[in-house]
Amino acid sequence: MTQQANMTPLSKEMQDCVQACMTCHSVCEETMSSCLQMGGQAQMQIMRAVMDCAEMTRMCADMMMRRSPLSAEMCAMCARACDMCAEACMSMPDDAQMMRCAEACRRCAETCRTMSAATM
Repeated sequence: MTQQANMTPLSKEMQDCVQACMTCHSVCEETMSSCLQMGGQAQMQIMRAVMDCAEMTRMCADMMMRRSPLSAEMCAMCARACDMCAEACMSMPDDAQMMRCAEACRRCAETCRTMSAATM
């Protein structure tokens, strides 16, 4: 029996969620770099939220792709981390990178909430 026989394709919703997670992860990584360049302006609370979100989105995407039985719970936690990151980034509304990050986080939180309610 081949391994492929056990692997059903990811649903469209799950693919969308994985993509949103990976996009959010990438934007969070860019935002961390931007924060480090800013120095004193980037508050530790924002950095913590961005770092948490970057880690959670990567892990969430990985778990969905390997069809972990913990995916739905991970999606719920990921949505929460994304919400917290978006809120933290919104505290710097004049910074274009922070606004990009907040937008990516909102989109990811929305797809993760949908997946957390779905049967995976």
